[in-house]
Order: sequence, then structure tokens, then C-alpha cells
Amino acid sequence: MKKEEVCSRLRELLRDAVEKNAADALLLSGGLDTSILAAVSGNKGKTKKAFTVSMDINGTPAPDLEYAKKVAQRFLYEHHLIRIAENEALEKIPEVIKAVGSFDPALPNDLAIYVAIKEAKNLGIESVMTGDGADELFAGYSYMHELSHEELNKYIRNLSNSKTMYFSSNKLGDFLGVEIKQPYLDTEIVDFALDINPGLKVKEIEGRKYGKWILRRAYEKELDDVAWRAKEPIEFGSGTTKLRETIASKISDAEFAEKKRGYEMEFMNKEHLFFYEIYKEVVGEVPKAKGKANVCPLCKAELPENRFHCYICGFSYPIGKYLEETIILNQLQLP
Repeated sequence: MKKEEVCSRLRELLRDAVEKNAADALLLSGGLDTSILAAVSGNKGKTKKAFTVSMDINGTPAPDLEYAKKVAQRFLYEHHLIRIAENEALEKIPEVIKAVGSFDPALPNDLAIYVAIKEAKNLGIESVMTGDGADELFAGYSYMHELSHEELNKYIRNLSNSKTMYFSSNKLGDFLGVEIKQPYLDTEIVDFALDINPGLKVKEIEGRKYGKWILRRAYEKELDDVAWRAKEPIEFGSGTTKLRETIASKISDAEFAEKKRGYEMEFMNKEHLFFYEIYKEVVGEVPKAKGKANVCPLCKAELPENRFHCYICGFSYPIGKYLEETIILNQLQLP
């Protein structure tokens, strides 16, 4: 299928997926994935309210804010900007950890999502739409861009397995009583994405590699420069990444070393330790693995069936090990 045909079919499928997953509001980061949903939902479906979280960094608005405003205005959304101060963000961390049951270092990402969903809930909204799944299915993460086409295809196929595709927004939504709608995870979108040539997902143009190239190309007319924004984690775009520096400054090197010995546990960094101590307080002890289960090398919890990512502490095996062991597992499963 030629790229023009892929773009056309992708637009049709996303239009249908958005209609099937119509929600009361959209979590709008201003990045590619949610901006596409804004463009599609602006014409179809019920979504006409959008929520964007911003934590100013040293008085400077978070990077996502400018783009989110532009998208909301272009597609006539009632735009709710949620500005939070650093101290407010720190106060909410225990709530987020309790909701997700994890001390994953990626918690600043979850914090931004939590704040947006909670504000939506406070306004009586019962369902929100997210861009979950686009990065996984269309190669949005930078580490995917160095893989061969064969490796990328294999990796995405394994990620798309229902047992390995995991999003904290689902847990946050359940915790707050708000339904999460995820158009990119519609079965038809997933199946179509798996059949797309990996060369249409990652392309190098003028020395720069673009993930999700086919998505960008399909919606560049509606989104202009937003379509070609570089991929940024939610925590960076929302400004909550600043919390890392603040948290790390609260723990000295000596305290970090002492507490690692005391807990007999490995931590990726000082923020990881900080989140763990809150986890112990609001969730409890890490559930230990039983029997011959695969064990997380950091927190000693039981790893899920995919064996490559711990949902308790956030540990992940390097992608090379993932690909290597996936090949072995597939060989073992052959008749």
C-alpha cells in the first residue's frame, strides 16, 4: 500500500475510533497524539472540552502550553488550563502513588495526568480521551528509532500484546471514577498499525529521525508545525520534570547510600528512593515474588508474564535483552 493510501486509511480508521470512543473531554498535551485526536474530535464525537496541565518552571510556562492553546483555539475547544505550583505538585505525589500502586521514577508523568483527570472529575466529567498507544504502535520513542525494520516490527508486535500494553491513565481513571477512552487502542487501529511498513513509522529527513512519521504526514495539513513537534515526555511538556531536581536536592549522597543499605534494595536515583518511602507509607510493603516466578532485580517483586517491566518499581530490561529473550520465547513456543 502506498503512503498516500496508508494516510487515507489511517484517517478513516481514526475517525471511526474516535466516534466509538467519544468522551466528555480530551486530555490535551499539545503533542502530536492528542492534537490529532483534537482535530478529529473537533468535527466528530462529543469531545469539545480539553484539559492541559502546566507547572511553570522558574516563572516560565511549561513547553506544552503554547501548543495546547493553539490546538484548542483552532478546533474550538473549551480549554481548561490547570496551573499548579511546585509545592502543590509535591503534595499530590502520595495521592498519585496510592492510585497507581507504584514508585516508578516516571511518576512526574503520572502526576500531570492525575491532576487533569481530577479537575475533570471535579467539573462533573465522567469520561476523558487520551492519546495512549500511539507511541507504542507507531514508534514514537527515540530508542525505537535505532532498531532495524525487522527488530522494530517484532518489538511493536510484542508491545501490542494485551498483557504488555500498560497505561497508568487506566489506574488513575479507576481511582478517580472517570472512564478512560483510548482511540489508538481500538482493535482496528492496532491491527492496521501492525501491518504498516516500519519504514513509514520512522523516517530520517535532513539528518533528523522522526518517529510516528505516517501519523505526522496524515495530519500535517490540520496541525501545521504541531505535526512535526519532537516527541517529549509528558513530564517535560507539563513542567513537572522540575520536581526531579527539587526532590534530589532533599536527599544527600550519604543519606542515599545509607538508605539503600538499610532497605537492601537498589534504587535508580534519589527520586526513586523518595517515591519508595511514600509508597511504603500509602501502599505498604512491596509484594514479594512466590515460588519460581520471575523476580524484579531491583525491588524483588514478581515480574508479570512478559518479564521485561516491573509495574511496582518501574524497572525495565534494556531493549536488546527484550528482543533477544523474545526470540527465545517464540522459539520455545513453536510446535
